Amino acid sequence: MDLPGALGRVQRKLKGVKDGGRQMVLILTAMKSDGLSAVEGACAEALAAGTWSADVILNILARRSEPVPPSAIAAPERLRLQVLPLADCARYDGLRPPPNLASACVGAMLGAEHGPV
Repeated sequence: MDLPGALGRVQRKLKGVKDGGRQMVLILTAMKSDGLSAVEGACAEALAAGTWSADVILNILARRSEPVPPSAIAAPERLRLQVLPLADCARYDGLRPPPNLASACVGAMLGAEHGPV
């Protein structure tokens, strides 16, 4: 039995592939969760791109279904920030060892760009 539309075209293409039957079962199984029109559209998109494997079609379906964004959690007032943090990169400069100025000056005079002489 041949299927209509893009599903039928994918079915005919998969008949010539070694594991085409298994791939077609995966595609048809996706109809349970995504519906006929979504699977038909994914098949059409895959065929337009020049491919028809189940992996590609299932990937198209997965990209189309957007996950529901998680709901925001209301934090109690006592957990909210009272003082916003300040971006102070100079604090991190204080963690590095002081540069060896004599070595840096000699290196600059000799043409070295980085590192000790």
